[in-house]
Amino acid sequence: MQAIHTDNAPEAIGPYSQAIEVNGFVFASGQIPLDPKTGTFVEGGIKEQTRQALTNASSILKAAGTDLAHVVKTTVYLDSMDDFAAMNEVYAEFFSHPFPARSAVAVKKLPKGALVEVEVLAAK
Repeated sequence: MQAIHTDNAPEAIGPYSQAIEVNGFVFASGQIPLDPKTGTFVEGGIKEQTRQALTNASSILKAAGTDLAHVVKTTVYLDSMDDFAAMNEVYAEFFSHPFPARSAVAVKKLPKGALVEVEVLAAK
């Protein structure tokens, strides 16, 4: 088991790793739309936040030696299901056929008041 870390994604805001690699898979922690350079949310709404969360996930996967094309499963947590269509529009910019399996759920609250959090599981 190996911890993955990159300065190109936000630092963990608790006792967890950005990702863990084990047995040829990379399990990335959920990414919220923090700009890794400033530690603050990107400006804008759900589209901008989704784009940043997926960019952060992509940076972590790159540090692990893989990429979004190798993602087999994602979980998307939304502050509101009203944002599903807009999130999905941006999500489609990051993934292509065969698309990873996905769950998308609305939750009561996300860390730091984020509108979206994205978790990925990738093969190497």
